[in-house]
Amino acid sequence: MAGAEEFMRRALEIAARAAETQADAIARGAELVVDARVFWVFGTGHSHLIAEELYGRAGGLADVRAVLEPGLMLHEGLQKSSLLERLPGLADVLLQTHDIGAGDVVLIASNSGRNAVPVEFALGAQATGAKVIALTSVAHSRSVTSRAPGGQRLFELADVVIDNCGEPGDALIEVDGSPERTGATSTMVGALLVQSLTVEIVTRLTTRGQTPNVLRSLNV
Repeated sequence: MAGAEEFMRRALEIAARAAETQADAIARGAELVVDARVFWVFGTGHSHLIAEELYGRAGGLADVRAVLEPGLMLHEGLQKSSLLERLPGLADVLLQTHDIGAGDVVLIASNSGRNAVPVEFALGAQATGAKVIALTSVAHSRSVTSRAPGGQRLFELADVVIDNCGEPGDALIEVDGSPERTGATSTMVGALLVQSLTVEIVTRLTTRGQTPNVLRSLNV
């Protein structure tokens, strides 16, 4: 019977696959960020956790700016977040209230990459002259249609795509007696990938002779 050991084994296989296949994308993303005016991060639903992983984190970059819209997170209700991330036009409101512009880089996390807000946020950021890094599940995105009015999926329009190598639907494990699979991987692998991106950025800055502005834990 499936259990924790099977999940850990299969989840670690996905993490290993991401580590083996995404080094080039991470390097290209890091090169964009070290040349950026401002580095922004954004995600909706559970993907906002990836944005927070990069924001205000010990060992992370102090200058990251996060777009953390409460209604698109989870503490105001799962249904509200799910409905809002599908709402055309909402991304334009967020872009008008955040100073994203030419020379900036925006990392957008969206596991499915299909909903209107992350797709339109990417398009709107690019329209200002910013570059977009997508953190997404390419397999999941390829298995679904877009909910954005223009029909695009996030991986199809980003300047750099970092694939979390997750399975469609995110959850991995089939358990006898459960109608749905359990054990999602997008957050754990996403955190691994964005921390790897951070290390690559810091390394490249030091190689250029710059001193990275890295946060130290307040608890040491």
